Amino acid sequence: MTQRPTALQVVEGIDLSGKACVITGASSGLGRESARALAVAGAHVVLTARNPDALAQTARWVAGEAPGARISTVPLDLTALAGVRAAARAIGEVAPVIDVLMNNAGVMFTPFGRTRDGFEIQIGTNHFGHFALTRLLVPQLAAAGGARIVALSSAGHALGDVDFADPNWESREYDKFAAYGAAKTANILHAKEADRRLRESGIRAYAVHPGTVATSLARYMSRADFARLRELAAARGGALDLSTPEQGAATQVWAAVSPELADTGGVYLEDCHVSDAVAPYACDEGSAADWWSISEKLCDRA
Repeated sequence: MTQRPTALQVVEGIDLSGKACVITGASSGLGRESARALAVAGAHVVLTARNPDALAQTARWVAGEAPGARISTVPLDLTALAGVRAAARAIGEVAPVIDVLMNNAGVMFTPFGRTRDGFEIQIGTNHFGHFALTRLLVPQLAAAGGARIVALSSAGHALGDVDFADPNWESREYDKFAAYGAAKTANILHAKEADRRLRESGIRAYAVHPGTVATSLARYMSRADFARLRELAAARGGALDLSTPEQGAATQVWAAVSPELADTGGVYLEDCHVSDAVAPYACDEGSAADWWSISEKLCDRA
């Protein structure tokens, strides 16, 4: 595996005392590693995840890794907007001021399914749930006077653009790769438009590609799926270069804390730097504005 910085190395010299960081999908993988790093740096970390037992276990682990850290837990089911609304209220109670919202949770290459509100499961979990949560937490983010939204995307956004006419696969044959690509494109568009709309409130937003990380996110992948990904990576002039969760979490933690990003937002990050390796359709300002409007309508209707 390529030697890359770890999340813990990114926070060296960073003091987050008095700051509150909310992380979705904090019970495993990149979210868990991000929580540890931010807690070690002194932040009040609000862990959210769907499984209460895994959430409690992660809280105990983070407490052991960062003695004295303030840790809160809030159950969050991104596949049900009623649950998102309940979680947002609970988060606001434990963290009335939020300095970092890390939209980390996600699913990948899942079989076809729908959320409780009728969204296709990948775009529903990865985008619509987070879109609704972010909107609900804007008052707490604005109260920080310099908050950051970190949206986990992926180089996998190159697998597909959002179908604005049929985002939830109601009139097309399902393709789990294209659906994942659309969901990750949606994350980038969301970050771009959130940054444009919210920067006057002191809120900046970033989309992050964490690299190809060995986590349970790949549990739905077959050998044939990995073979296809290698082919796609080769076509883009790269390779599937696996990194550890400790390394994979580095860029999203960098997005959350780096002074280098103080006057920047709406950008795509990888390997702890601003990257231009993003598909044109994923960073188009007009598309970002249109996608926000569509997302508002669909979430308000659900």
